[in-house]
Amino acid sequence: MAQPWLSVITPTYNGEAYLSATLDSILLQEDNDIECIAVDGGSTDATLAILQTYQQRLPMRILRREEASGWAASTNHALSLAQGKTISFLHQDDVWFKGRLKTMKRMAAQFPEAVLFLHASRFIDKGGKSLGRWSCPLPADPHVTKPELMIERLLVQNFISIPGAVFQRETALRVGGLDETLWYTADWDFWLKIAACGDALYHPEPLSGFRIHPDSQTVVRTADLQDRRDQLESVFEKHFAAWRAPERLRNKVRAPAKFSIEVNLTLAGMLNGTRAALPKLLISFLSLGPAGGHRYLRDSRIRERTVARMRARLLTRSKV
Repeated sequence: MAQPWLSVITPTYNGEAYLSATLDSILLQEDNDIECIAVDGGSTDATLAILQTYQQRLPMRILRREEASGWAASTNHALSLAQGKTISFLHQDDVWFKGRLKTMKRMAAQFPEAVLFLHASRFIDKGGKSLGRWSCPLPADPHVTKPELMIERLLVQNFISIPGAVFQRETALRVGGLDETLWYTADWDFWLKIAACGDALYHPEPLSGFRIHPDSQTVVRTADLQDRRDQLESVFEKHFAAWRAPERLRNKVRAPAKFSIEVNLTLAGMLNGTRAALPKLLISFLSLGPAGGHRYLRDSRIRERTVARMRARLLTRSKV
């Protein structure tokens, strides 16, 4: 078999509820020039049986690892074995929309020197219903986003959805893959590492669905607020320190990025039934000033993220 243009990596763990929809969305692409690698972390439900069924219809390898390894370690293991020129992550509860791979393959062929290809997504609920759009604050294809602009905006908030990216495999290996010590911010850290390596392109039409549901890891582990804070702050400080930008621009980004961390922690606390300190947040937001407030609202996609979760009824429940 010739080298596939894309390797699709899917870490799984007790994912029977949504896995069939995820794999069906790969079949929907009708692209035979790909490989799929599923890495299971010790599922005790029907996940493995579902994967084995789809092996008859998809060019899929199934790898098995211990549960304790975590999704980042499972992903890195698959990345080390992938044969594709480019890579996509597709988690067990997310989906791709029809035509996604055709569009991304076109972009990769037209801009072979780029290292990262992105598209907008849609938040979807557990039944697959749209909860709203998830976009990136970037110029649209065919305009190229340089590393300087990507890092400037990505430092404020991770606006890249897991199913909304394609990236060069060689670049991912060069930056060391995902940081396996991070369960909450591994993707944000990874996108920042990739972004520093070269140009990116962004397609503004939603080509994937990012599922919001009560059983996702980021909802189930809402009690780990201090751990979340430590991870958010460590990723920001590491990449902010490495960012070679004029001091004036660094000063403009620092405060909105710090405020974004506080908002993320507040939202996580609300999912765990913690009362939000909204007056304090409002005062902090006003202290950013008009320019800082605009930067935060633009780069954080806060309206898109909160409206989708309110529609999913996650933020209106006292306890998940």
